[in-house]
Amino acid sequence: MPSERRAGARGTRGRAGAHDPAVAAAEREARARQLNASAAPVGGVAGPGRWLVATYRPTALFSLKLSAATSAVGKTLLVPTMYAVKMALVDAAFRAGYPDTACAALLRALVEVDVRIAPTPRAVVTHTYCKIRQEPKTPSPTQPYISSVAYREVVYLDGDWRWAFDLAAVSDEVAGQLVELLAHVSYIGRRGSFVQFLGVRREVALSTEYTQPQAQNGFALPPRWHVAPLDDFGPEATLDVLSSYSATPPRRDRHRRFVQTIVPLGLVNVGPGFSEYARDA
Repeated sequence: MPSERRAGARGTRGRAGAHDPAVAAAEREARARQLNASAAPVGGVAGPGRWLVATYRPTALFSLKLSAATSAVGKTLLVPTMYAVKMALVDAAFRAGYPDTACAALLRALVEVDVRIAPTPRAVVTHTYCKIRQEPKTPSPTQPYISSVAYREVVYLDGDWRWAFDLAAVSDEVAGQLVELLAHVSYIGRRGSFVQFLGVRREVALSTEYTQPQAQNGFALPPRWHVAPLDDFGPEATLDVLSSYSATPPRRDRHRRFVQTIVPLGLVNVGPGFSEYARDA
């Protein structure tokens, strides 16, 4: 894709304040009906279906701590968050050679995109204590670091992940960018949590195997589940604020928001040093 096209590939959707919320919602529903009724390719992926579903196979242990966790102690999530998935796509855009303006436009376009995750059928969490080196509360030139103990959790995932993106919130051009960039994502969560891209397809509707916002009207509970606070882009999220090199701190509910989410995995077994979760009853 030429860089000139990337630089202008924002589309009318995904811009802050581009529409009244009621008008924007009506437009999304109209586009969703169109996508569900038409088999014409969107972003090169034939339909019908409003949901673009990417399949990944985890090839290493996964770890992504809750945002409220401390550096020494914290439980891991069993699925990547919407924020992590979207930032992985922005990172992929930089690595794919997109100009900075196109990466910033992509991030804005992803703000309104609903992302759902279908976890692997089974997941086993290992509970590990390990020795670490960290800065003391009162560092000194003679002792910049001290020995300490930290609690770490990592997850063994049995099966494949599926990440679903609602194409009703973006233009066809941005959908094409998603299809291109999803193949560039090689890890999610902490560095070393590698994944292998297997392909994309479109679906009309999602089953209860996918995550669901707890506040959504008419949600259906899966056989096994738990609730986790997953973070997502806020309505005012921009690359200038969310970049790791930005001096501007992100504000909660403006640049980054937290969604109580139903994760279709339930605890089925525990033992010394591990917890096992399963999706089906």
